[in-house]
Amino acid sequence: MAKPASRKTGRSGGSPVFTGVLIGLIVGAILAVGVALWVTGNNPFRFATPESAPAEPAPAVSATPEAAPSFDFYKVLPGDAQGELPPSTAPAAPATRYFLQAGAFQNANDADNLKAQLAMLGVEAVIQTSEVADRGVFHRVRVGPFLALDEVDRTRSLLTQNNIPVTLVKEVPTQQETP
Repeated sequence: MAKPASRKTGRSGGSPVFTGVLIGLIVGAILAVGVALWVTGNNPFRFATPESAPAEPAPAVSATPEAAPSFDFYKVLPGDAQGELPPSTAPAAPATRYFLQAGAFQNANDADNLKAQLAMLGVEAVIQTSEVADRGVFHRVRVGPFLALDEVDRTRSLLTQNNIPVTLVKEVPTQQETP
């Protein structure tokens, strides 16, 4: 009986793919170093030329180092005396905000229709959904907030010209205590 022919005839070593990848990595690393040196202007093969001797001799180094400046936190801050708290400023009173309520509906589609009608007039409105005790869920269509009454009056006159009745809603934000 004849022996089957060996597939490894004439080959010694590893895979040609591995050898190609290894050669590619080495060539790539050499090129990357060369480009980096060329871009930065460093030439490691250039001989260093000796600089001319300085005209003045270097000052002598003292044996004792200079003392570092000492900082005290409370002395560094300008205008603060030690142990004294800064004066507290009274918080400004929260500004009153005004809304124009164009309607309140139990049906969400009716509120969306009114909001779309206001958008056609160029007035931006929001729908606030809330639950009213013993009456159910209401969808309020409101325009605003406004900080000045003259803005409220201009918007109110525009809406009344287009047969949209509105009600002025005044909202005073509650002041919260800070710890």
